[in-house]
Amino acid sequence: MAEKLHFSLVSPERELFSGSVDQVDAPGSEGDFGVLAGHAPFMTALKEGQVRVHNNGAVTAYDVRGGFADVTPEGLTILAEHAVEAA
Repeated sequence: MAEKLHFSLVSPERELFSGSVDQVDAPGSEGDFGVLAGHAPFMTALKEGQVRVHNNGAVTAYDVRGGFADVTPEGLTILAEHAVEAA
């Protein structure tokens, strides 16, 4: 079984997601990126786009506008200026 990534997505209004997932793809200001468990630490600004959360074969998408992504040994945290679950 593959190792899971701890992921948290937070907007100013509330925490939209927190849990263990397989992969997260996000719209970085320097280009889109994907994060798996064990990824090297980095921090980047986000541009407008979709954060796609992959878990057990299912994909959940969130529309984000601005903010930051922080990858640490503990996982990925996205602090978005605006985020909602995609329709």
